[in-house]
Amino acid sequence: MASKGAGMSFSRKSYGLTSDTEKSRVTGIVHEKLLNDYLHRVFSSPDHAPTAATSRKPLNFQNLPEHLDQLLQVDSEEEESQGQVEGRLGPSTVVLDHTGGFEGLLLVDDDLLGVIGHSNFGTIRSTTCVYKGKWLYEVLISSQGLMQIGWCTINCRFNQEEGVGDTHNSYAYDGNRVRKWNVTTTNYGKAWAAGDIVSCLIDLDDGTLSFCLNGMSLGTAFENLSRGPGMAYFPAISLSFKESVAFNFGSRPLRYPVAGYRPLQDPPRADLVQAQRLLGYFRAVLSVELDPAEGRLVEKESSEWQLQGQPTVLLTLAHIFHRFAPLLRKVYLVESVLTSFLLGVMEAGTPTQAQAVVRQVLDLLWLFMEDYEVHDCLKQLMMSLLRLYRFSPIVPDLSLQTHYLRLTIAILRHEKSRKFLLSNVLFDVLRSAVFFHIKSPLRVEEAGLQELIPTTWWPHRSGREGKDSKEVQDETAEERLRRRAYERGCQRLKKRIEVVEELQVQILKLLLNNKDDNGGEASRYIFLTKFRKFLQENANGRGNIPLLCPPEYMVCFLHRLISALRYYWDEYKASNPRTSFSEEAYVPPQVFYNGKVDYFDQQRLGGLLSHLRKTLKDELASKANILIDPLELQAATMDDLDEDEEPSPAAAQRPMQALAIGGALPLPRPSWLSSPTLGRANRFLSTAAVSLMTPRRPLSTSEKVKVRTLSAEQRTREDIEGSHWNEGLLLGRPPEEPEQPLTENSLLEVLDGAVMMYNLSVHQQLGKMVGVSDDVNEYAMALRNTEDKLRRCPKRRKDILEELTKSQKVFSEKLDHLSRRLAWVHATVYSQEKMLDIYWLLRVCLRTIEHGDRTGPLFAFMPEFYLSVAINSYSALKNYFGPVHSMEELPGYEETLTRLAAILAKHFADTRIVGTDIRDSLMQALASYVCYPHSLRAVERIPEEQRVAMVRSLLAPYEQRPWAQTNWILVRLWKGCGFGYRYTRLPHLLKIKPEDANLPSLQKPCPSLLLQQHMADLLRQDPDVAPSFLNSVLNQLNWAFSEFIGMIQEIQQAVERLERNFVDTRQLKVCATCFDLSVSLLRVLEMTITLVPEIFLDWTQPTSEMLLRRLAQLLNQVLNRVTAERNLFDRVVTLWLPGLESVDHYPILVAVTGILVRLLVHGPASGTEKATSVLLADPCFQLRSIRYLLGHPEPPAPGTALPAPDRKRFSLQSYTDYISAEELAQVEQMLAHLTSASAQAAAASLPTSEEDLCPICYAHPISAVFQPCGHKSCKACINQHLMNNKDCFFCKATIVSVEDWDKAANASATSSAA
Repeated sequence: MASKGAGMSFSRKSYGLTSDTEKSRVTGIVHEKLLNDYLHRVFSSPDHAPTAATSRKPLNFQNLPEHLDQLLQVDSEEEESQGQVEGRLGPSTVVLDHTGGFEGLLLVDDDLLGVIGHSNFGTIRSTTCVYKGKWLYEVLISSQGLMQIGWCTINCRFNQEEGVGDTHNSYAYDGNRVRKWNVTTTNYGKAWAAGDIVSCLIDLDDGTLSFCLNGMSLGTAFENLSRGPGMAYFPAISLSFKESVAFNFGSRPLRYPVAGYRPLQDPPRADLVQAQRLLGYFRAVLSVELDPAEGRLVEKESSEWQLQGQPTVLLTLAHIFHRFAPLLRKVYLVESVLTSFLLGVMEAGTPTQAQAVVRQVLDLLWLFMEDYEVHDCLKQLMMSLLRLYRFSPIVPDLSLQTHYLRLTIAILRHEKSRKFLLSNVLFDVLRSAVFFHIKSPLRVEEAGLQELIPTTWWPHRSGREGKDSKEVQDETAEERLRRRAYERGCQRLKKRIEVVEELQVQILKLLLNNKDDNGGEASRYIFLTKFRKFLQENANGRGNIPLLCPPEYMVCFLHRLISALRYYWDEYKASNPRTSFSEEAYVPPQVFYNGKVDYFDQQRLGGLLSHLRKTLKDELASKANILIDPLELQAATMDDLDEDEEPSPAAAQRPMQALAIGGALPLPRPSWLSSPTLGRANRFLSTAAVSLMTPRRPLSTSEKVKVRTLSAEQRTREDIEGSHWNEGLLLGRPPEEPEQPLTENSLLEVLDGAVMMYNLSVHQQLGKMVGVSDDVNEYAMALRNTEDKLRRCPKRRKDILEELTKSQKVFSEKLDHLSRRLAWVHATVYSQEKMLDIYWLLRVCLRTIEHGDRTGPLFAFMPEFYLSVAINSYSALKNYFGPVHSMEELPGYEETLTRLAAILAKHFADTRIVGTDIRDSLMQALASYVCYPHSLRAVERIPEEQRVAMVRSLLAPYEQRPWAQTNWILVRLWKGCGFGYRYTRLPHLLKIKPEDANLPSLQKPCPSLLLQQHMADLLRQDPDVAPSFLNSVLNQLNWAFSEFIGMIQEIQQAVERLERNFVDTRQLKVCATCFDLSVSLLRVLEMTITLVPEIFLDWTQPTSEMLLRRLAQLLNQVLNRVTAERNLFDRVVTLWLPGLESVDHYPILVAVTGILVRLLVHGPASGTEKATSVLLADPCFQLRSIRYLLGHPEPPAPGTALPAPDRKRFSLQSYTDYISAEELAQVEQMLAHLTSASAQAAAASLPTSEEDLCPICYAHPISAVFQPCGHKSCKACINQHLMNNKDCFFCKATIVSVEDWDKAANASATSSAA
């Protein structure tokens, strides 16, 4: 600092004093009198006492240092106390006691003020206690979960179940449950939310303890505290897993000071006085201008001040900053003095003037302070602004948030400061995503939403089957007026929020500026490096909560990033007409395989990147001109197996420090170890936590010929944008891609990062915020039910009327609150603009997938998250943004649906995609897609070739793949065409409210005749498709129904036990799933028989008879199990166990009936005869099962009592709303036919000896002989066996052929031969 003292850095020759006016005009030197007046005007005494000009000591730059020292002297009473303060014990600097004052596993910031719970219920206290006087500290709430904040004594003992407030002499406030705790608990205070500040006050003179929330007193919480010798109270907190807070014991200015109460840590009073005086001198410089020509001082507004390079002014500022610079490195002074001054500047003048002053102030900081001082000052300044922004209360006009963001923008407009903050602070030290978040108010009355939205309204939804769940009922005139008033209030709120959002977008536009590369790297490329690292930390730390950016921040960050990205994209298009608009944006496929963008450990569609590079190296060379050195690839592969490798140099250079119980442990600092409020520095934690914090060894990258594989930190602008000989990110363009560029390469990487952001946590958060809308619907329904009861309640029952009136009031108040919160959520998360952002991202993913698909095998390099985002963003648009905004209103909606349908239809069975999870996601997405009419029609609009290929994939054998979803897709294509299969919900479930009426399984039937026709054509034309498909369906039906019967047997046994027992919930769910699978498999068989009956009835085909016999066997098995009187199935159904609601007679019996009707009534005469003979020939066939369908009682056996006449029997005739009269007539016809055929078969049947029965099944006569071994069985057994095995049952000889065998014919042939 010696270089700055007393103007020593300036030449005395250059700035000699003179009274020559002409010379002053040229050099800026002023005469002695003007200099004296100027310095006295700037450096006035602290008390500002007027001093006569004659009695003032002349000032110049030689005696100015001495004068400044006198001015900055601090009175003795203002000196910071160095010893113990009465009433307080412990270090003067108060922090959390991370060495011995804690219980459980906690993560603590390196400043020892922020803490995150990392165990069930961890507790930590401070290093300082109080025993006398009035004291307070503040807690900044970062998450609104389970925490107990307060005071405890050193004798309190805590554990993982009991924390602060659960023991004697410990007291706590819990804003999550709105209670206070001291062994027992009672209601107290208000609910807190993330972004609130809790003040904890203790008065040890009166023995009381109280709390404040955002400066508002919650009242006295506890009285008669224990005091006296040995009784001293520590600030303490207990918090559950993932919850986080930050303490302010006085190291920073208190946000809400309370008169008469003292912070635990004293402020730096002497430094504060000096800093305030120096700021006053600096203000004076800004408000006075020298006029050497006239020899006078000119008073000016500080907002109009301009730094003109006058030596006198520069020397004056040098003296000020010589003393000011060390003070501006301190947290307290930056927040109390500098931040307050800059905020005042922003308020004083116009935005343009204020930004000019801030820019000049920053210029002065960089000019007169050492680099390390400026760095510390800017770091503390941004931390202060971030803290102010995040923990400011929500006011109706959002003026506080707007104010802090405008100052942030003014600072970031300063190029040198912006680049420093980007390189070292915004992503490395701060949770900069906080600047893009607008917190949601938990208490709407404090946020002023009652004034903005005075009239509340909530949508009325119909829950009746057959009605659209989003259909608005007819409104009354009063409801219409309320709705319109509510919508006007929502618009007022939205406009105020849009002001904040626009400021946030401006911040990102500054960070994405690529024109500021004068004397260094442009801001955009610094941002890209940090942004990629931010994504990597959030992707790799998805299970490690402290590493993650909170999802609510990520949602807002994504929307602001998309706005800034599209602005620069279209701006580039305006100056480069050959490029594309942002509406046509996508990520070129070469980005995924040329190594220019690091995807860390993100899974690729084709598997591991190292595996793809080895297996597809020839394709890379031929299509993309990218060569991979086999030796380097092998080295990289071996390196992946080496777990003991030293960290990379980049990792080794990071700060390494982590304190634990046993001392210091060196460990690399994860760069997103964020503090609960804003810090990212090292954590302090117990030894058990160190392993949780240690990052994985950096993955080595594969070196490639012609391609440099660089980490994000190593890349230059040329590596991204390219040059005349290098295409940058677009290196390795496949021939399918156009030559003209889309936009700047750097914007492509930002776009790629935006897609990854959505995949990391945005989609989950969008789904989570729907809960507010669900709460509104539930309370609205409860209010309507209560009002209905009020109307029906007799007036004489005043007690009931009083209770119902109370309930009505509670529900109305809750709905008023929730409807205002819902307005906030719709404005910040589900607005039309946000919906368009997600829709744009969906279309980006669709184009990217389409372009990647054209590259053939290189498609395998695409990261899986592109397909995931395409699926999830469509789901979000369809399910989360309604009913206020409909997806159908989006531009190009029909085309987008069709393109997504084509992608799902093509890639759900794409062999290039190997990941099990993404294949399941594609299958589930397609299954959901065919459940809704608009998306099913989109599937029907894709090219016929793709539709046929999709159906062919669906008809592939079920073995070795997730067949349940495939079967579900086929069922949905059929639902609405089957026998009694036109229901949305099962008849016996109509009285039960569905958990979610929007579930795909609860949608109205919407069959696809077009896709059914494709299925029929494939089954007819390809002789190999039908047998393999139907054989797998029958196998799965046999397995599913057998599992179901076995499980209900276990459930019945458990229920009948005398001792108290519970059936496992998981077992009940599996049982219900097996039942649902059985029903859906039966429906697929019904569809197959309806579309292509000849598969079963044309016995000229080699497998038809076998398939028909297997089908008859399974149908009889199902009928016998379900229709037996007082059987196991009947008893389990009547139990009504939770989880088995879908198990009932109707769904499975109508499915079986549909198959039988198709075989025995609708088929041709020859086919009906064959089906009848096969059905009756099965030994399990019982005519009573068919009678059961129509409710006909079974004739009692001889000697048994008649069944009770009042017992309710199942009958299809009871379901006239679901089964038509024509269908019932067909069942009657089928029963009559089987009754007649059964009687004829009984009369014509001859007794069969045991020797003539099939030795395998003992159900059918011998009808086939194997060649060449000569062993015999029935045709059904041998045909089924030959589907899977060619060896004889008995001798294991290979069967060459199977011939018909007739005992009588063989006997006559033998006798004639003899």
